[in-house]
Amino acid sequence: MGHDTTMRTIQRLLSDVEELLKTPSVGVELAQRGINQSVALVAVQGLSSYLHGDKRRAADDLGTAAEEIRARLAM
Repeated sequence: MGHDTTMRTIQRLLSDVEELLKTPSVGVELAQRGINQSVALVAVQGLSSYLHGDKRRAADDLGTAAEEIRARLAM
């Protein structure tokens, strides 16, 4: 598998995960496990940005996700 094909596959998978995270039923299941749907979505978007080479946005999104997770640990 070539580099371009691999990156397209990864981006497609991340896009699929992003769409799943926007599904209400997935949100309910995640909430039952103590996982915030919005934080998970921001984390996936951050990873996607990083893989696209947008490191500034990735740092912002992943930093936000990390801060939110830390805040929830303190609860």
